[in-house]
Amino acid sequence: MLETFEKITVLIVDDSLVMRKIVATALAKDPEMQVVGFAANGEEAIQAVKALNPQAVTLDIEMPIMDGITALKEIRKFAPRLPIIMLSTLTLPGARAAIDALLHGASDYVGKPASSSGMDEAFSVLSESVIPKIKGLVRRIQIVKVATQTPKRLSINEQPHGPTLPMEPPHVSAVCIGVSTGGPAALMHLFGQLDGPVNFPIFIVQHMPPMFTGVLAHRLNDIGKLPVAEAEDGQAVRAGHVYLAPGGRHMTTRKQTDGGVVIQLADTPPENSCRPSVDVLFRSVARVYGAASLSMVLTGMGQDGLKGVRDIRAAGGLAYAQDEESSVVWGMPGAVVREGLADKVLPLSQMAREIMRHATAVGQPD
Repeated sequence: MLETFEKITVLIVDDSLVMRKIVATALAKDPEMQVVGFAANGEEAIQAVKALNPQAVTLDIEMPIMDGITALKEIRKFAPRLPIIMLSTLTLPGARAAIDALLHGASDYVGKPASSSGMDEAFSVLSESVIPKIKGLVRRIQIVKVATQTPKRLSINEQPHGPTLPMEPPHVSAVCIGVSTGGPAALMHLFGQLDGPVNFPIFIVQHMPPMFTGVLAHRLNDIGKLPVAEAEDGQAVRAGHVYLAPGGRHMTTRKQTDGGVVIQLADTPPENSCRPSVDVLFRSVARVYGAASLSMVLTGMGQDGLKGVRDIRAAGGLAYAQDEESSVVWGMPGAVVREGLADKVLPLSQMAREIMRHATAVGQPD
């Protein structure tokens, strides 16, 4: 439950009357939700946000007069923190549009139920995806408001006095990253700041459905200096390359008898309701790379990655977590911090620098 008994007010934006009714009905089933208005295109959405001041918005991407991404850009000019969840079709064009929206300030996205879906299935999809996302994002806004009204306390990584002497970074043979809500923009920022090659592989689990991860991998490949690709089953791991788990499949690493490492993809059951799961990746990285593992848990809802970080730490590896202030949602990194497992808690702006600090000559694990 939220810390307030007031209902969360939601504006629904979609050019389809049927879809507006489906979303509204799904939200109405939750006692904490209240639909306060509708809009049929981007222009109406902009005016409705100004007039109704909702706490959250569901925003369709493809609409006449003004599309959702154009409206999103305009809304962000006067409502930079308003939780906006894009509704996108689960197609390649829909995936590209959703990634564009996330990079232009959308808080999250949900795949639209297919037109052939029955009402029960559509309600289930929306209830299990839209409502938790809205609650998590609104809760984040409430926490930020409270934090800005209280004195800032020293974070666990801030030093109260002058600078300390730099320490030689521990040996790292692999970096693994787990991220969810807010992830595409965070990853684009991170890889845009990596200013040189690294001599270890980087593995990423971003909670996304199929097709979306392929689009994201292409965007990351284009923006940075490291080659990024959607991982393939049986693929040989190479230092200096980045492997993104494909949507809908778990990604693990396996050491071969010759000392090399390959990627394995699996359709085994979801963990933490996620496939791919951060825990699954981290657990395998701990087995293969042991104390030479560096795990990074970035913005995201839930606590996927927590068990995996325990495995990394038990193997002697490192765990870094994104700080609360720079996270869209501090669920996943917050869980790691609260368990006392984070070696460092850092703003997103410092994550690339930490990766480069560890970019020393390494080989495959022993």
